[in-house]
Amino acid sequence: MERTFQRSFDSLNGIFAYLENFFSREGIGADHQYAVRLAVEELFTNMVKYQPGNPNEILLELRRLDDRIEASLTDFDVDPFDITKVAEVRVDRPVEQRRPGGLGIHLIKKMIDRIDYEYVGRRSKTTFIKMLE
Repeated sequence: MERTFQRSFDSLNGIFAYLENFFSREGIGADHQYAVRLAVEELFTNMVKYQPGNPNEILLELRRLDDRIEASLTDFDVDPFDITKVAEVRVDRPVEQRRPGGLGIHLIKKMIDRIDYEYVGRRSKTTFIKMLE
């Protein structure tokens, strides 16, 4: 399944409905839905937040492969932002010693089994895999 969404926080309701349709159609249990929903939401909102003037829609692709879910978000005509290279958040430090930001990506990395990044011709594609076993 694939669909494009307007670069707007208002698109989140449509994204969640699209995810629910996918989960239902593919028989994905609630125990795996949360991680996928969180990862898609975090990646999408970062694309909206850090490229607000970009008029291009964001492509969301979802696939169920035997033992896993593969999801990709593709952003067009953007500078690179490789989520796989984002430094780990030091959650062991007191709040006053931490820099703001990065907790959403930190959570994704803990809940998802694999994240890949590809950047070609100003096209940024982040793909993640959630194992179903």
